[in-house]
Amino acid sequence: MSSNVCSSAYCNQGWSEVLTHMSPYGYANFGIAFGLGLSVVGAAWGIWLTGSSLVGAAVKAPRIRSKNLISVIFCEATAIYGVIMAIILANKVKKPEEALSTLGEDWDWAGYYYAGYGMFSSGLSVGLTNIASGVSVGIAGSSCAIGDAQDPPSL
Repeated sequence: MSSNVCSSAYCNQGWSEVLTHMSPYGYANFGIAFGLGLSVVGAAWGIWLTGSSLVGAAVKAPRIRSKNLISVIFCEATAIYGVIMAIILANKVKKPEEALSTLGEDWDWAGYYYAGYGMFSSGLSVGLTNIASGVSVGIAGSSCAIGDAQDPPSL
């Protein structure tokens, strides 16, 4: 599979050796996990930001509790985007028709690794983007809750 020779029995002498000998399926699955996991973290962070401000501002103006729950729903949408991308990426993972040990040197190994790296990077970029999105929506929802509690006609 990989043209590099291991310097230890389990190919774990250093990070470069571990990452070089990792299967593209591992990269693809890590991409799916990062996309889903980081999206949920972003949604939770946004909900925490919005919810803490909403609960604090509801002490002064109890009417804003139900009015500003839409901000929490917007934060949940980032987790749903991560779930959708995880499903799409998981459906793209295909195994070759033959066993990997029987594939010859003429098989498209570069394309095989490229697909694994591509799925890893797409999952990671979706996850990191959804963290930023969740925090941004949480800050905006927090500002709306505090602003609505302070000056009701403004919203």
